Amino acid sequence: MSNEELTREQAIALGQSNFWKSMTHREVATFQLYQRLLCMPFGVFHEAVEKALGRPVFTHEFANPDALKSELMGYRPPPSIQEIIEMIPSDKRILISL
Repeated sequence: MSNEELTREQAIALGQSNFWKSMTHREVATFQLYQRLLCMPFGVFHEAVEKALGRPVFTHEFANPDALKSELMGYRPPPSIQEIIEMIPSDKRILISL
């Protein structure tokens, strides 16, 4: 499957085809990380990225797909929990300590 830029209509049609069901988690993660438009349910994509990277991936990490791509391709190590927290603007962080 090509990673060329899809139109909105193509992305919708592809999503409706359930094409990802025959792919590995790594294949799903790689395909979708290189697409601007979501071509599958976000939950499917999220799970595939977590399984492919072997770690929990927080939703806000998807705002920086280049970092996820680099990690998936082995060009960079996974971020520390501190780095993940720092991805959230400081005025938006709420941490609860018990």
